[in-house]
Amino acid sequence: MGPRVRVVLYTKPGCGLCEEMKDEMSNADCFGLYMLEEINIESDPELLARYRYEIPVLFINGVEAFRHRLRRAEFKAYVTALVDQSG
Repeated sequence: MGPRVRVVLYTKPGCGLCEEMKDEMSNADCFGLYMLEEINIESDPELLARYRYEIPVLFINGVEAFRHRLRRAEFKAYVTALVDQSG
């Protein structure tokens, strides 16, 4: 079974909070349940204007789920609930 939840992280190079968020996600013990896509907000003027002071922002299946920080247990619960709901 492949990843079933689409996770999009809006980030930019050198973002410490973004690295913290990615660490929490990777330590949530649910890696096989999601596919992560990282989007550099500096690559798109509209994204930069929207998220310049707001990153990291994490969307799960197209819905904003976390902004600035997340806890691994909350992330795991969110992703697991979506997988359980769809399965």
